[in-house]
Amino acid sequence: MSTTRQQKVSRMLQKELGDYFQKYGSEITGGKMVTVTVVRISPDLSVARVYVSIFPFNRQEDMLRSITDQARSIRHEIGKRMKNQLRHIPEFAFFLDDSLDYIERIDNLLNE
Repeated sequence: MSTTRQQKVSRMLQKELGDYFQKYGSEITGGKMVTVTVVRISPDLSVARVYVSIFPFNRQEDMLRSITDQARSIRHEIGKRMKNQLRHIPEFAFFLDDSLDYIERIDNLLNE
């Protein structure tokens, strides 16, 4: 169960990360479209689990690896943007969001 503060920080981080990937995502991933779907933050606000969806779907693991390699610079840029709103910027852990694959599998099973 997340607190109100966790929810607010998660929404702020999701918005800022989305803006960041909209501007600089093509440089990191080589032209792929990156969408931040969910941000879940730890109770002490020190670690943020960021779930991203990458389109087109081929070579998603390679793209996620390049995003993970750039996590420090991403954190630095987000820190500059949010310096007046948060005292400490959490560490980012990036994961692939597979909810669309899950939905598609359920849809295929229901159609059969």
